[in-house]
Amino acid sequence: MKRSHKVKAQHFLIGTICIAAFLMLGIGYAILSQQLDINGTAQITSNWKILFTSAEEKEMNNATTTRKEISDLTTLTLDVNLTQPGASATYDVVVENQGDLDAVLSKIDGISESNSKDPKSIKVSIENIKTGDSLLAGEDKTFQVKVYWDENVDFSETNMQKEIEITLTYEQSDDGVPLPPKPGEGESIGGQTVEVVTSGDGLYEDQYETGRYIYRGSNPNNYIQFNNELWRIVAKETDGTYKIVRDELLPQNEGYTFMAYDASNHRLDENNTYCTNPSYGCGVYAAVSGTFQTPNGRYSGTVTEDSSIKEYLNNTYYPTLTGIAKTQVQSHTFNIGSVQWLNISGNDSIEKNIAGEKMYKWTGNVGLINVSDLLKASTNTACKSATDEYEAYLDDRETCGSYLTYFDTINEELGGIGYWTINAFSAESVDNSYDAWLAAFFRGFGGFSGLYAYADYAYGARPVLYLKSNIELTSGTGAKLDPYIIN
Repeated sequence: MKRSHKVKAQHFLIGTICIAAFLMLGIGYAILSQQLDINGTAQITSNWKILFTSAEEKEMNNATTTRKEISDLTTLTLDVNLTQPGASATYDVVVENQGDLDAVLSKIDGISESNSKDPKSIKVSIENIKTGDSLLAGEDKTFQVKVYWDENVDFSETNMQKEIEITLTYEQSDDGVPLPPKPGEGESIGGQTVEVVTSGDGLYEDQYETGRYIYRGSNPNNYIQFNNELWRIVAKETDGTYKIVRDELLPQNEGYTFMAYDASNHRLDENNTYCTNPSYGCGVYAAVSGTFQTPNGRYSGTVTEDSSIKEYLNNTYYPTLTGIAKTQVQSHTFNIGSVQWLNISGNDSIEKNIAGEKMYKWTGNVGLINVSDLLKASTNTACKSATDEYEAYLDDRETCGSYLTYFDTINEELGGIGYWTINAFSAESVDNSYDAWLAAFFRGFGGFSGLYAYADYAYGARPVLYLKSNIELTSGTGAKLDPYIIN
């Protein structure tokens, strides 16, 4: 298989120099005027020069580079042959500011558009660079371009090639300070242009995953009518699909159905060496190949069976969706790795939490929310990591409240409401497998915690799934009383 894509660096310098003089002198009843002329020259001595300086293979997995060329210093062309599903090619690309004007990356275009084109099994991503990154005079930046054959997406042998074009736009900045979004700029959500914001409730660029857009805030306008119910759009993914979460827990009535993450003795330890306390359940959402381990590698073992909540959502709940709803759902990859509470070393970050989640994946129809979704949805600057949030929650301090943790009603008996995430909970100081992360609205504020997976009587399920990239929203503003409507 051969595919070609271009990475272009666009740049421009916008500036206006105006000199004007007007003098009016009034004496008595007469108005006297005299024109003053200003003569001279003005010139720009600064040099604007943003260019690619190198592109080198980093990781090649069943892939071969057939062409690698930088032309005009601003266009990088890569031709790659991928030989089997799961193959990938990753390149280290260096962009350099050889001028003497500071620059900022204002836009990355083409990722979602390219990934949504046929054949959809050919994907591209960019890592370690995002909009808003500064590139000061004399600096360079190394980022990664990855092209890969997604083995989870069907492909046709009659269409085995894709041309991908990604454009990086750099603009002049003041000492590397990112430029604000231009008025009127927005992102297409189901064909409707939604303004991308930098503060308050609304749609944001995901600063941790290039090309992804997420909703943030206490109550953004991200309601969508799906399956004759209210759901909320969590994100527009880099592949163009839409991650959505049910607005209420199952079922949609007063309170919610109490559900174990993994019912007692559902998975036996003779089949799962990671899950060593079967009566307590296990915090891993689905079976994985090989071994499952915590991010620091301290605790590991096999997980050959699915959790009870995964089986319920996909085998019992999913079949109840309407026929139309099922045609709108895209089977998708969910990141089910463990997020670790760094209760000894500290120094946690959202990047570390995302890396833990991505260590293990499951592909299917219905999952649960990720811990990183809960972190990113908050606009509180104190919401910096799962460790910070968990310790704040234990101290009755809110840091990561958002539309994903706030609820209009609570369970009176428990004094709150909670629902499971898809990620296993682990701690530096403890070796156990029976905890999972839980989103919670308790004690008057929203946050999340790590709790026993086998607690049958305490918590609920809030289904998460992905809508196909080609859905069209025909009406609605995204408000609760005026949700988006799918064509």
